[in-house]
Amino acid sequence: MEKIGFIGLGIMGKPMVLNLLKAGFEVNVLSKSSSSGTVQSAGAKVCESIADLSANSDVIITMLPDSPEVKQVVSEILPGIKKGSLFIDMSTISPGVSIEIYNSLKEKGVSALDAPVSGGQVGAEAGTLSIMAGGTEESFNRALSVLQAMGKNIVLIGDAGAGQVTKACNQMIVGITIQAVAEAFSMAKKAGVNLEKMREVLLGGFAQSRILDLHGKRMIDGNFVPGFKVKLHKKDMGIALQTGANHQVSLKATELVAGLMEQLLNEGHGELDHSSLFLLQEKK
Repeated sequence: MEKIGFIGLGIMGKPMVLNLLKAGFEVNVLSKSSSSGTVQSAGAKVCESIADLSANSDVIITMLPDSPEVKQVVSEILPGIKKGSLFIDMSTISPGVSIEIYNSLKEKGVSALDAPVSGGQVGAEAGTLSIMAGGTEESFNRALSVLQAMGKNIVLIGDAGAGQVTKACNQMIVGITIQAVAEAFSMAKKAGVNLEKMREVLLGGFAQSRILDLHGKRMIDGNFVPGFKVKLHKKDMGIALQTGANHQVSLKATELVAGLMEQLLNEGHGELDHSSLFLLQEKK
C-alpha cells in the first residue's frame, strides 16, 4: 500500500486520518498539529517538517481552510517532492488555484487531484464523505482506494478544477437551503406552529432533505455547536460568487445568503454552525 502524508488535522482531517489508518494505510502527519498526538496513538507516524513528510510519502493529502494555506504547502513541498508522487487536495478552494497547483506539480512530474468533500464532521467520522474529484482518470484510479477509506460517493467530475467547481455548487445549494429552512421555521414559530411536528411531516413530503432533517433539528434545539462553521461557509460562498463572476453567471440567491453569513461574522458568530442563520431570522 502507498504511504500517505496528510496535512491538516482539523475537524475534518483528524477523523479522515483515523479512517485511513483503520483501512491499513501508513500515514505520516506533521508534529506541529495539535491533533498529532491523537492520530499518533492510532498508528500515524509524526514528521518534523513538510519536507520530511513529502520525502517519505507516495501520496500527499491536504485538508486546509483556504487557497492561501494550500498554496503555501505546495510551495514548501515542490522543491523536494518525489517524481511520480500523487498530490490530493481535499480542501475547498478556488477552482483557479486548483488548476495552478495542478500545472505547477505537473512540471515536477507529480500528478494532482482536487477532491473536495461534502458530508461534514459526521461524514468524516463515519467514512461516508461524498468526494468530487477533478484531474486525470489515471490519477483518479490511483487515488481511488485511498479515497474509499474516507468516503462512499466518489466521482471523477472532469479535468483539474472540476471538483472545486462542483463543491462551490454544493455549498451554494446547502447555504441557500439552510436559509430557506430558517425562514420557514421562523415564520411557523411566529404563527404558533409546533416546529417538531412541522419538521416531522415535511420530512415525509417533497420538502424533505438532510438539511431540513439535521439543521432543522439544530434550529429547534438552539444547538449551533459547529459541524461546519459560518466563517468557512462564508469563504465557500465567496468562491462560488467569484466563479459565477468568472463565467458571467448571476447568482442572486447565493449573494443574498453570503451577505447574511457576513452579518453573522460581523456579529461575532463566525465560529457557530452555519445553521445559525436561524439566529438572524429570530432577530427580525
